[in-house]
Amino acid sequence: MRAHARARLLIRCKIIKFEKSYYYIWYFARISVTLQPKRQKMCNSESFKIDLKALEEGTTVLNLTLDDNFFASVDGPEVSHGNVNAVLSIRRTDNYFEVQSDLKGEITIPCTRCLDDMQHAVETHNSINVKFGEQYEEDDDLVIVPEYEGILDIAWLLYEYVALSIPIQHVHETGKCNAAMIKMLNEHSATRSSDGNEEDAIDPRWKDLLKLKNNN
Repeated sequence: MRAHARARLLIRCKIIKFEKSYYYIWYFARISVTLQPKRQKMCNSESFKIDLKALEEGTTVLNLTLDDNFFASVDGPEVSHGNVNAVLSIRRTDNYFEVQSDLKGEITIPCTRCLDDMQHAVETHNSINVKFGEQYEEDDDLVIVPEYEGILDIAWLLYEYVALSIPIQHVHETGKCNAAMIKMLNEHSATRSSDGNEEDAIDPRWKDLLKLKNNN
């Protein structure tokens, strides 16, 4: 089943200078990836627009590449760089289409612990069913394409598959995080602990961040 939405916690850090001291502030924001037909995002590349009417009965196989240009064109919130190979297998029966997709490659995303870029391997299989109708609609695993157009723009669906393959918590391998950022986190933790009752001193949002750090 395709997920309609997925929320993840993103953490951003900004270092500011006040007098002779440096302070750093963590920002928290929730971003959800949601499929909404009226907000469907398109890729400029014609190779991602499939002319369903031109497909013959039986199975058609397409090979597509999701590279930096693809991610820039889609302009999604979670991934802007990567190199992913997508193999589409489209089986047509009359005016009904079963689209199987296999994606494999790597994307660049920020580490949730130190915020530096890291490589994340993508390998995922997904499927949708497509048929013709009066207007574009999505309902679970069914996509309805306007019959007068007959075009399925697969770009945003492929981007969604990539984005949903990213785990909520994605971090560098041990020892590869930004050393300066980890040092600041440790220093802040030590300062909070020395101030007295750590449970009372720490902002609730910091508790979640410290749990993330300690688990890795």
